[in-house]
Amino acid sequence: MNADLADDDGVIIRVEQLHKWFGLLHVLRGVSLEVRAREVVVLIGRSGSGKSTFLRCLNFLEAPSAGRLRVAGLTADLQPGQRPPAEVVKNVRLRTGMVFQEFNLFPHMTALENVIEGLVSVKKMKKAQAVPVGETYLAKVGLLEKKDVHPIRLSGGQKQRVAIARALAMEPKVMLFDEPTSALDPELIGEVLEVMKQLAREGTTMLVVTHEMQFAREVADRVIYMEDGVILEDSPPETIFTQPADPRTRQFLDRLL
Repeated sequence: MNADLADDDGVIIRVEQLHKWFGLLHVLRGVSLEVRAREVVVLIGRSGSGKSTFLRCLNFLEAPSAGRLRVAGLTADLQPGQRPPAEVVKNVRLRTGMVFQEFNLFPHMTALENVIEGLVSVKKMKKAQAVPVGETYLAKVGLLEKKDVHPIRLSGGQKQRVAIARALAMEPKVMLFDEPTSALDPELIGEVLEVMKQLAREGTTMLVVTHEMQFAREVADRVIYMEDGVILEDSPPETIFTQPADPRTRQFLDRLL
C-alpha cells in the first residue's frame, strides 16, 4: 500500500532545510528529515518546539517559507516568499492522510457520511460506490455499528476513530497524526492508540506527534526530539529512552518518565 510511491532508496518523505516563519517568529529552522516507506516515526518535544508546524508543512496546511519537500513522489522547491504550485499541493494532500487533535467532523453528518465526504467531493466518486468503501474503513476502526450515528452521540475516542477512518478511506500513502489523543479523556486514549498500533503492524507509513511515550516505545521505528525548531535527536526508541545523546532530550524525558 505504501511503498509504491517511494523513491528507489525506499524514502517516501524527504525534507531538506525546511524553514517556517510566522512574521518575525522563526518556528522551523532548517529541518531535514527522511522517512522510509512503512516506517513509524514519532516526534516528541515541548509545546512550541515546532512539531505540529512541521507536520502541517508536510501537506501544506501551513505553507513552508523555504526548503525542499518530496512527499510520495511529489517535489516542491520553495524559495522565501514563494508558494508551492497548486497542483503539487492538491496531489500531496491526496497522498497524505491527516488526523488532528480535534476531530474536525461535520456535526450535521453521520459517521459514514463524514468518512465518505472526501471520496465524493474530492475524488468525485458516486455515493453508491463510496458507501461500501466507507463501511469498510469504519469496520476497520471497529465502528461499523455506529455508521448512522451523528458525532454528538459519539464519545471522543469514537470520534477520533471516525476521523482515522475518514483519512484512511482516501487511501493515502502516508498518515500524519498531530497529537491524536490529546483531546481525549484518559480512559478513551487506549482505543485510539490500538487502532494506530494495528496500522503500524500493517506497514502503514506514519508520522506521529504525541506525548504518549509508551506508544513511542512500543511502535516507533525512530523517535525524534525537537526543540526550538530544530531536530536535536533522531534515534531508535530503545536508544533515546535509555541513552539519549543530548542532555536536553534527557531533561525532557526525565520530566515525563
